[in-house]
Amino acid sequence: MYKIYKITSNTVVDFAAEELKKYLRMMMPRCGEISIEYAPDAKDGFRLGLMADFGLDTSEAADIALDDILHIDTDAEGGIIAGSNPRSVLLAVYKYLTLNGCRWLFPGVDGEFIPIKNVEATKFHKMADCRYRGQCNEGAESQQCMLETIDFSPKIGLNAYMIEFDIPKIYYDWYYNHFYNNENREPEPVNADTVLQWKRVCEVEIAKRGLQFHDMGHGWNAEAFGVSSVGGWNKDDKNPVPEETRQYLAEMNGVRGLNNGVALNTNFCMSNPEARKIFTKCVCDYAELNTNVDYLHVWLADGSKNSCECEVCRTKTPSDWYVVALNEVDEELTARGLDTRIVFCVYSDTTHEPTTEHIKNPARFTMQLGAISRSYTYSVEKDPKVEKITPFVLNKSGRLDTMEEYIYHTNEWRKFAPCNSFAYEYHFWKHQFYAPGVFSFAKRLQEDVWSYRDNGFNGLIQDGSQRAFFPNGFNYFVYANVMFDNNADFEELKKDYFSHAYGDQWETVVEYFETIDKLMPQSYLECRHTAPVPPNFHKPEMEESLLKVSEVCDKYDEIFKAHRNMPYRVQTVAMRLLTEHTHFCRGYAACMAIKCLGKDEEAKEAAKAFLTEFGKHELAMERYYDHMMAKHAIMAIFSTKSQFAQ
Repeated sequence: MYKIYKITSNTVVDFAAEELKKYLRMMMPRCGEISIEYAPDAKDGFRLGLMADFGLDTSEAADIALDDILHIDTDAEGGIIAGSNPRSVLLAVYKYLTLNGCRWLFPGVDGEFIPIKNVEATKFHKMADCRYRGQCNEGAESQQCMLETIDFSPKIGLNAYMIEFDIPKIYYDWYYNHFYNNENREPEPVNADTVLQWKRVCEVEIAKRGLQFHDMGHGWNAEAFGVSSVGGWNKDDKNPVPEETRQYLAEMNGVRGLNNGVALNTNFCMSNPEARKIFTKCVCDYAELNTNVDYLHVWLADGSKNSCECEVCRTKTPSDWYVVALNEVDEELTARGLDTRIVFCVYSDTTHEPTTEHIKNPARFTMQLGAISRSYTYSVEKDPKVEKITPFVLNKSGRLDTMEEYIYHTNEWRKFAPCNSFAYEYHFWKHQFYAPGVFSFAKRLQEDVWSYRDNGFNGLIQDGSQRAFFPNGFNYFVYANVMFDNNADFEELKKDYFSHAYGDQWETVVEYFETIDKLMPQSYLECRHTAPVPPNFHKPEMEESLLKVSEVCDKYDEIFKAHRNMPYRVQTVAMRLLTEHTHFCRGYAACMAIKCLGKDEEAKEAAKAFLTEFGKHELAMERYYDHMMAKHAIMAIFSTKSQFAQ
């Protein structure tokens, strides 16, 4: 009879014990009941708790609340499963199960690979190489997918989850109203109250797992002054600006008001002491009410070239005024006795470092780099060489062109804000759709984790879809594993994931993706979000390989269809997704074969038709595939005029 004893009294440890029991009973379905008790003096069975409660050394962690150390020492009947903090205990449970053969390949119950076998003796000890390992909601999200990705995160070793916005209705609208697939799916509108309730449910699930909860981001610049930002990036001419607060909005071209009708893209007049006081109160009131927030993200407006141009604001850079405002937020939080951590964002108009102002209390703050306009065709090296430094010119400079320059300015920021830092990344926003062959993109993820580490960042949070698992979850598998262990071997990760996901067909599936990766290379398909010169898709030499995709898909499709029903449920799901992927690649490549010849309008119409047709498949695989993000990504290619089109 197996027994589980909780050495530490904590709700996250309680959940960890329940998860261990669940999966042990799945692995050994004839083992009988497994009891769970709180017994700090237990000497046998599985003992779960903090390393400190076992007298284990945690000195390798700079901060045991933030740094995850996993310690496992078990035999076939039990032993110690411990962590440096309650979250780490849960992570250690999942690591123990992983070492005993379990895998979580996709979110949800259909993504579980749980073998039937007896558990074996296991020893493991490691501190995660990155402190911040997480994701942030984006894309067209359903509540079911939000809950499943929260549950999935610690199972693959992630430790943080961010929910952007006070009320993230825009992301739910993209899913429930099916804006990007309305030819095939009927709208199912939800209101702001429902979304707010759903956010609270997500917060409870995040807390249950002890994950770092990162909250908010954009929106303070509007909400503080009585302007709703619930509509996201939609232009809303009916969104009223209270006349008494109009004076606090950024002045642009001599006018104070919403920037092109979008509240989320509207900054405030940071040189105005009264405006900063209102802003500070809004942030601190939120922190005081929402004490479950571990990291409160205090960002300015989204977009760029939208800072206040008034006479006083011009006396400092936006970054200097931002630091002034952040210091005042810190002072008020301190006065209220709140230890809320604040994340500030090196992004758009605040990418250039301050010139005079310094963060006064670095312990309060964490710096986040959002290199949204970077290229995903390469990763930077340590101490990158910067070919040019873009001078800051108010509302003229815009976003940067190169990753090297982003790193340069972040290093300059560190002189004014010697804080911990992480990167806010966009791999799973839309860029995975520029690498249908998977492997080149997964390799970029690995290299980017290394690159950020080498340049002083302590991890990443991914701004991306909760349905970024098409055609499989290998990209996320690589991301999570390399974040935890920077020395994880790419080829070993490939074998591990594919052998579990595709059983005895895994090598054939690897061949398929390697072939697609060569025929539809990311180096050709990658479309930058912002760039002074658009990518050159007019490359007639690509036509031959693009036309060959259909033949390749026909060949492998026969194999995939012959293995639609596999021994494990997760393998059946994985193989059926491959059939959908062959349809996707055929249509995508056919459109690109037109585009590469410079036939822009013909290619654009073909892409629209392909995406409308492929949208019919979304419902069948919507837990893994985000049609809105796919359409957004792919149409960015076909809406770009070929640089040398004839």
